[in-house]
Amino acid sequence: MAVTALTRQDRILNGILYVVLSLILAAVAYPLFFVLIASVSDPVLVNTGKVWIIPRGLTLDGYARIVQHDDLLRGYRNSLAYASVGTLLNLGLTLTAAYALSRRDLPGRNGIMLYLTFTMFFSGGLIPTFLLIRDVGLYNTFWIMILPAGGSALHLAVSVFNIIIARTFFMNTIPQELLDAAVMDGCSDLRFFRSVVLPLSGAIVAVLMVFYAVGHWNGFFHGLIYLRERERFPLQLILRDILIQNTFTEELEIDDENALAAMMLAESIKYGMIIVASVPVLILYPFVQKHYVRGVMIGAIKG
Repeated sequence: MAVTALTRQDRILNGILYVVLSLILAAVAYPLFFVLIASVSDPVLVNTGKVWIIPRGLTLDGYARIVQHDDLLRGYRNSLAYASVGTLLNLGLTLTAAYALSRRDLPGRNGIMLYLTFTMFFSGGLIPTFLLIRDVGLYNTFWIMILPAGGSALHLAVSVFNIIIARTFFMNTIPQELLDAAVMDGCSDLRFFRSVVLPLSGAIVAVLMVFYAVGHWNGFFHGLIYLRERERFPLQLILRDILIQNTFTEELEIDDENALAAMMLAESIKYGMIIVASVPVLILYPFVQKHYVRGVMIGAIKG
């Protein structure tokens, strides 16, 4: 098959696109790169604007203080627990619900989808939701950081948006003929889902895993509203206190006699905490990128 040569206009357009996309990439990537080099540079040089491209005055004092601080390590462990347990629970319930709603032989499936979709646009508000959470016994518990999904405490353990994506994926990826053949061979619905549907759904599983894991890892609002004991705080809530409320001098127990040195050390700790909090997501995404892009496209625009 002959390959059509690019015209002069095509080459100019491609060049413009490469330049624009390169500028966008630099604008997105440089802030994180700067935080990385600032976290290992002399904070005095960082705050005087002498650190731009390469680290200067290498130091790991900020990371050393992070490792030594009990609240930060406890918050990190809490976030790992919330993200791991929450993602597994969310995945299990979302995939099973989406598959059931994708089956043409499910009675009333359109009505169920209409009811679920309704909850995406209407809720009782923050105060009624808080009273509900308190009355059902979820306030200040481990499960309050696990069950709420989709940005609302009323979407317990699942996100309706993710159910819609997964349902669309199943409807357009799992052919009815495959189910008919399995039924003729005596395959039950549960075994068909476990042995046929799931192995063919790696793309959508990757999509949902990223959505839920990142949501749990970055979540702090539910902890801010529904958690009372500091021992249960996720990492992001502790990081918020350090970055926004300027409580780092108390939280990190900086005992330097020199106030300026203490402030500079606190700046290094801030940069280091941002990097530490970003590492799990940065590690996760490259492993699921291929399936993630494919799953989003299939689950979002087909059907």
